[in-house]
Amino acid sequence: MISLTTDVVDVRGAASYYDMLTASAFVNYRTLLERVTLHPMMGRYLTYLANQKEDAAGTRTPDENYAREVLQLMSTGLVELNPDGTPKLDINNRPLPAYTPADISGLAKVFTGLSWYNATPTNTTFFGGNRAADASVRPMIFYNQHHSISQKAFLGTTIPATATANGAADLAIALDTLFNHPNVGPFMARQMIQRLVTSNPSPAYVQRVAEVFNNNGSGVRGDMAAVVTAILTDTEARSATLADDPGYGKLREPVLRMTHWMRAFGATSTTGLWRVQSTSGNTSLGQSPMASPSVFNFFRPGYVPPGTTELGSRMRNAPEFQIVDEVTTAGYVNTMNLAITSGLGASNDVRSAYAAELAIAGNADQLVDRMNRLLLSGQMSPTLRSRVLSAVNSIVIPASPQSAIDQARLNRVRTAILLVMASPEYLVQR
Repeated sequence: MISLTTDVVDVRGAASYYDMLTASAFVNYRTLLERVTLHPMMGRYLTYLANQKEDAAGTRTPDENYAREVLQLMSTGLVELNPDGTPKLDINNRPLPAYTPADISGLAKVFTGLSWYNATPTNTTFFGGNRAADASVRPMIFYNQHHSISQKAFLGTTIPATATANGAADLAIALDTLFNHPNVGPFMARQMIQRLVTSNPSPAYVQRVAEVFNNNGSGVRGDMAAVVTAILTDTEARSATLADDPGYGKLREPVLRMTHWMRAFGATSTTGLWRVQSTSGNTSLGQSPMASPSVFNFFRPGYVPPGTTELGSRMRNAPEFQIVDEVTTAGYVNTMNLAITSGLGASNDVRSAYAAELAIAGNADQLVDRMNRLLLSGQMSPTLRSRVLSAVNSIVIPASPQSAIDQARLNRVRTAILLVMASPEYLVQR
């Protein structure tokens, strides 16, 4: 997650980064890794944009930030993994590290010499002077005068020292090495299952998805479209029996709940600018795009809520619960109540007309059925249904005047949406 901190504020570049991820969602992982690596916003965030090679005196060494994070967060993870995502252990039952400090140092040399795109690159443009108007949305380029020519050894691969620099060739070798590491399949499989389906996938589920990453059935490694398909069509993703397990599923992130409302009810921008402001504060969603507090995102994939019966006592992971407390819970309900009722963002710019819902608001059963389909995938319990029906029916639609009829219908729609979106059944995706 890119963070727009005070020293990295480039709205166009940040939007470009998200556009790149959207366009790359179903490409090959090797392609995605390269696009992420070369994007200038990642270069700024992980401080390897204008990363210089080591000097002869030994007083300057390459920035290791991206080398460390591309290993830990985007490819191998911290420890060696079995095909099912469980850690490999040494004779003392301790996890084996996936890489060493020397691997980080060797890989860091590969990322030297990368900086802003420019049609006529110079030392000045390397350091950010005379930036091209589209530099923040164009992939970074190598300035070979700043790229290391010394030996680069990492993860069992060695790029020999050379007399002249060739950053593009070195990068290709490095990314191929990361791409082909045996950890990548199970590491990425588990992370993606957690984000898309359940916080606690079984090792067998992880292995099935990892096998598709390793080979999509046609001999292709890293086919992300095939990986996503495998995740969403797996037995564990579609089992009604598993869905009843208290440890199954995942808490929906606050931002995803908000965007779910926008998509489900056809929200539009009155200005066309989608002027959604920061929702980071505890009195709002406690989360906002581009504002993760660290490179580790808003929460840890291995987070276990302490002092809880169903999760903590069973050592079940529940990553999204790391940003949940009494304040953020109330902030979410208040924020969504305002969004549902009046709109979201500056001057309530983003709002829904609820046309389809208003058309059936006179029939409480039909309205609640629609909530069930749009928000709960048909999984609404009889208890929740009864409560929402009761609340909707309590709003009496008068015989006249038309303005009062319209207002009552609108109040029914707003009540139904809010009650469902505030319910535990909605908050936990199963």
